[in-house]
This record gives sequence, C-alpha cells and structure tokens, in this order.
Amino acid sequence: MRALWIVCCLCLLSQLSQAQSYHKGVRISGDVLAAGLPVAALVTTLVEKDYQGTKQLVFSGVSAAAVTYLLKATVKKERPDGSNFHSFPSAHSAAAFAGATFLQRRYGWKFGVPAYVLSTYVAWSRVYAKKHDVWDVTAGAAIGAAASLIFTRPFAKKHHLVLSPVMIDDKAGLYASFTF
Repeated sequence: MRALWIVCCLCLLSQLSQAQSYHKGVRISGDVLAAGLPVAALVTTLVEKDYQGTKQLVFSGVSAAAVTYLLKATVKKERPDGSNFHSFPSAHSAAAFAGATFLQRRYGWKFGVPAYVLSTYVAWSRVYAKKHDVWDVTAGAAIGAAASLIFTRPFAKKHHLVLSPVMIDDKAGLYASFTF
C-alpha cells in the first residue's frame, strides 16, 4: 500500500512540474487526486484480494456518483467561473471523500488520515480553481463520505442494510433500508 501512495504522489508531482502556472497545477493536481483516491482504494482491495471490499467500494462509488449527478441535473447552480450550471455538488469532492472514507472504514486510520488529507486538498483545489464554492465541495464531501459509511462494513453488516431495485410509474429507483 505504501508503494501505491508513493506512485500517487509521484504522479501528482509530475503534473505540478509540467503545469505552466501554479493555478493550473492546483487544478490539475486536484483532478488527478479526485480520480486517484478511488483508484488507490480499488487497487488496495485487489492487491489485498479483498473482493468483498471491492464490491463495497463499487457500491459506494456508484451511489455517490448517482446522487451527485442527480443533484447537478436538478439544482443547476452556476459555477463561480460562469462556465456552466453544474456546480452543486462537487463530483470531485464526492469521489475523493468516497475513496477516503472507504479506506478509513475498511482498513483503519493509518490509511484514512492520508486519504482524508488528500481529499481535503481536492475540495480546496476546486474552490481555488473557481469551479465550486465551499457549499458545493462540502455537499460533495458529505455525499461521498455518506455513501462509503453506508456501504462499507462494518456499518452495512451491523445495521442489516437491504438494497433492492424498484419501478414506480415507469421510473427506476433504489429502495434502501437499515436499522439503527
């Protein structure tokens, strides 16, 4: 796992060194880490032959992405840079925090602390790049973390999580229930 973190950091540094400006470097490094954290979590599950963890990570990631993009399509908040109306919530933050929370829940704080630090950097980079405001990245972080909290053991097992697809009036959905 340590080697994986080193590879992620080297990729980040290479992107920063190739950037023409500090601003562009921050934006690119945030993009790389937003994808890198879930990929690092996936590679970790595969290296550890933790296929149950792989399944939990996939459920977490797909759920976080679905909620994020549903909200983006519904809310239509303009980005601070004015480029489009897909600001709320931050998908980068959702992906990064889903990966970080998965790593922390599944493998403990020795994986979680660096992952949360990198996720926080991703969120900050999105605000710095004027793609989101603080509320956008906070919502994205909450969505990503919540998805991993729900699907990553021990939560799902302890609270009898049940998921099933549903169709209501020709609309597909997902039914979820759990006990407190």
